[in-house]
Amino acid sequence: MSIDTVSLVDVAGYLPENIVPADYFAQYADPEDVTSNVMFKAPKFRHHAAVGETVADMAERAVAPILDRQGRNILQDIDILIVHTQLPETPVVGNGGEVAARLGIAPEWLIDLHNGGCAAFVHSMKLARQLLLGTSARSALVVTVQNAAGQIFTQEQVRGKPQAAIPGDGAGAGLLVKSDVSPILDIEARHLPEFAGQMTAVADPPRRYWEAGAGQMHVGFTESKIAKVLGRGNKLVPEVAQAVCKRIGVKSDELDLLITNQPNRAFLRNWRDALQLPVDRHPDTFDDCGNLFAAGMPVTFDRAVDEGRVPAGSVVMFAGFAHAGDFAAAAAVRWGGR
Repeated sequence: MSIDTVSLVDVAGYLPENIVPADYFAQYADPEDVTSNVMFKAPKFRHHAAVGETVADMAERAVAPILDRQGRNILQDIDILIVHTQLPETPVVGNGGEVAARLGIAPEWLIDLHNGGCAAFVHSMKLARQLLLGTSARSALVVTVQNAAGQIFTQEQVRGKPQAAIPGDGAGAGLLVKSDVSPILDIEARHLPEFAGQMTAVADPPRRYWEAGAGQMHVGFTESKIAKVLGRGNKLVPEVAQAVCKRIGVKSDELDLLITNQPNRAFLRNWRDALQLPVDRHPDTFDDCGNLFAAGMPVTFDRAVDEGRVPAGSVVMFAGFAHAGDFAAAAAVRWGGR
């Protein structure tokens, strides 16, 4: 075992059973709120978490396939647990502790990662990798949960908005260990604080998210803000991926697979064009799952592996950006196989 190398040895995803077609949202669409913007071209389907399905439920179901493959004994070696939840159910602290309790572990490093957004899977990998290399920790479990679709975007005042049809619910998990069997070759993470806070939650009448009021919360989009997010996203993801490619000595068109977050069809097309990759090397789950936010990468990669699209030795690039462009990250992995 190489103690100076960290591997992503397994990835799994979970999608709730409830599949919701685009027609559900179309029936509530407000003619005055219709937009032709590519940001809101709805997917055919998305999954919604069941009523009463918690973050811990979703996390446990995402981790379950890893435990089936690796054995539950691996939980004894989990010294690091990083959990990102799109909509934390427990105020202030988040749901990491509840996830740990559900798994029956008490890791030394228990982190609720509230930022990172749609790129939180790579952000978590970077943190876990550094902790593994810099401490005596043996292995790390990273979990990303998107649970806002069925709870936020089906609200009576929100479900008719163009943005409502885009998100889907799901969860993903990754297991990192000190080894060289499926090595993380390099990671690039960039924070852009000048854009922090530009992805806002709004209501009508206006209020802060913790204040009581009649208006239901949703994402505050304007045409100007949409244009800026599209511009930043189109630029940021290829930039971080190219930075990693340069350091590992692999041209972008030589990548075996590109795994990105899945915000909309326009981003997916523009990213693979910028990196000069064909469609078959950029798995797309958008039409089946919608925008899974931080769960998009692990769910998409898990599906690609299941479909036999990722043979051992493949160089896989994970890349994405968050919110209105305040974070972007990419990680290259030489996949060791499942």
